[in-house]
Amino acid sequence: MSGQTITDLSYLKEVSSEDPEFMKEMIGIFKEQVPEFIANMEKFYQSGQYIELGKEAHKAKSSVIIVGMNDLGVKMKELQILTEKNEKVESYPDYIEDFKTKCLQAITELDEFMKGL
Repeated sequence: MSGQTITDLSYLKEVSSEDPEFMKEMIGIFKEQVPEFIANMEKFYQSGQYIELGKEAHKAKSSVIIVGMNDLGVKMKELQILTEKNEKVESYPDYIEDFKTKCLQAITELDEFMKGL
């Protein structure tokens, strides 16, 4: 790892008024949702359910934005649009892998952050 963080909790801190309990709850929800998003995206891709894959990417986009992963949110929006048009199907696994890698790194960062709350 480069030592660079991929999360930015300024938005979460703002909407929570820096309430530690609210921030813990939101981070907990993110951590619960990530494995579900990954499993569903992989399942939908493998079964050719690209519209469902796009819907899952749309849901995932909101979650990653809350923890400041705006670039990944943009990528999830791109995936959603591609699936709606059934375009560049060969690129879908790259989007899913990028989501998985970045979210797993984010969970590590968020765990460290929560130790300080």
